[in-house]
Parts: sequence; C-alpha cells; structure tokens
Amino acid sequence: MSGLYEGKRILVTGGTGSLGQVLTRRLLSGSEGVPESVTVFSRDEAKQHYMRLDFMQRCTATDEIIFENSRQALRFLIGDVRDYASVVRAASGADIVFAAAALKQVPSCEYFPWEAVRTNISGAENLVRAIAEHALPVETVVGISTDKACKPVNVMGMTKAIQERVYIEGNLRAPNTRFIAARYGNVLASRGSVVPLFLDQIAAGGPVTITTADMTRFLLTLEDAVDTIFAAVRSASPGETYIPKCPSAKMTDLAQFLIGDKDVEMVITGIRPGEKIHEILLSEEEATRTIAGHEGYFALRPMLPELAGPVAEPALVGDYSSAGALMTPEALATFLAEKIPDVVGESYLEA
Repeated sequence: MSGLYEGKRILVTGGTGSLGQVLTRRLLSGSEGVPESVTVFSRDEAKQHYMRLDFMQRCTATDEIIFENSRQALRFLIGDVRDYASVVRAASGADIVFAAAALKQVPSCEYFPWEAVRTNISGAENLVRAIAEHALPVETVVGISTDKACKPVNVMGMTKAIQERVYIEGNLRAPNTRFIAARYGNVLASRGSVVPLFLDQIAAGGPVTITTADMTRFLLTLEDAVDTIFAAVRSASPGETYIPKCPSAKMTDLAQFLIGDKDVEMVITGIRPGEKIHEILLSEEEATRTIAGHEGYFALRPMLPELAGPVAEPALVGDYSSAGALMTPEALATFLAEKIPDVVGESYLEA
C-alpha cells in the first residue's frame, strides 16, 4: 500500500507524550502508508521503556498490524532537543520530523520560564540550525503549536508563539526543507488535561475545581489533533500553519456533565497564573492572512513577504475565539459521547 508516509524515515521529538504516542500509533497503523522507520526521540528512558512494552503487546486482533510494524519500524532514541548535538544525531537521515517536544503545563512554565524558553524556543532553533548547517535531507518539519500561542498572556504561549516564528523562518535558512505548523486547542483526556482531573476529583467525592465560571475552551481529541497534523503534511505550503475548525464549551458545563446526578460540589478557585478566560485560535490580525486550507482547515499564511504571497479572500472575519461558538450542554453531551466514550464511561452516556 502506498501513501503519504510509505517508506519514509520519520522522527517524532517528544514522542513519549500523549500526542506523540497517538501519532506514532497512527503512523504504524499503515493508514497513510508504512514508514521505513519511526524514531521516538525523548529524554525520559522510563517512558520510552513503557512505550516500547505497550506497542509490543497485542491485546486485540486490530493491534496485529501495529505490533508487526513496531517490530520492524519502531526505534527509540534518548536525547534532548535542548542539546544541539543530540538534535543533529536524531535528525540525520530523517525525511519527516514531527516536532512535538515541549514544556506545555501553563503554571509550570510560569514558575520556570527559562526552562520553557530552552525547550520550546531553543529546541526549535536547534532543529532548524541542524538541518541548515548540516544540509540534512529533511523534506518536512511540522511544529506542533497551541491556541495559547495566539495573543499569548502566559510563558507557555509566548514561547510557542516564538517557536512558530522560528520554524517559519527556517524556510529561508533551509529552503530545501518545508517548515510548517499545526495549531490547535485543548486535547480531551490527554495527560494533564481537565477531563482526567475532573474524573479524579469526582471519584474522590469532590469538590470539582473550576478556576472561573466564565471559562471556555476549544475541545478536540488526540485523534483530531493527529488529523490536523496529517492534513498539514499533505497540503500546507512552506510557512503555513494549519488550524482545525473545532467546537468549544464552558468548563462549568463540562464539569456538570461529568458530575451528573452525583452529590459532588463545584468550587470556583480563581484563575491560575497565566490562564486566559477564553482561548483564541486565530486573532483578528491574523484573520487578514488566513485562507481556507484543504480538507476544511484554516491555513494561516506566514507574515514574511518572501513566503506569504497574496491573500485575495481571507477565510475569516475577526478572531476565532472559544467564546464564539459554544456548544449547548446537550450538544456537549453528544460530542463527548462520540469523541471519548471510553474515558467518560457508560454511566455518563446512559444518563
């Protein structure tokens, strides 16, 4: 079977994270062609060990293909995107790089801002520099970004905003490589996200903590995130950022759905350091250079004139905010039933 990744040598930085593992599983499924190799690059040997064990297990018949491709194609490499020599070694021989390594916890980045700079900015610079200085034959680099990079108010968002620009400028320094990005919102049920937190709080008898009653967030699954990334690889021009069209919800509605008829209190605790009440995936300034990308995504054209080209008909008027198209509580229940039934459980879906 031929396809987008058939015979490609793929590097996933930060590959042991929630996104990295789902991305790796999708690559090994062969749905877009079977890669020659998929290398998971990260600095945590324990996470790599458990990921290797997980991918080598066959729990159901549908795992057979992933198991076989894991035996043949999956590789693990210890290293750190902060270390230039590690990045050169990892990127050498890669055809496609999914750059998912990041410090992404908002409060952690507020308390350790320089650490966020070292990973999110210096890590990106190390990858661009390695490709440019060593003329590495990398075809495509996909930077994994976040809605917090748009009009950033916290360190995580600020560093990811600069990371986007580092990758975009990489097209000028290494013109034989296509540098693109994917920007999306909160990922449901990923490690450290709000759904597992709420479920743990409910299981403990509460309270469920909400930072502010007005808070809204975009919602998508890890599979939706991977779909966005793959769409960018298929269709994005150099310097473009692909952005999904995804729904949003009030966090109080999400918490209330998960609480259901249980006697669990909801408590407002106040906004944490660096939090926004509403997230933005595209600002009004960016709207003027946002076009309709392929497969129904928004494509944000780069600001640099050497890459931008004309934008005759912007696809967006004003910003694209999580406050703009909120799901009703009923629509949210239907959405969660479709997207994460295994996480919220049958008891919620039968309510």
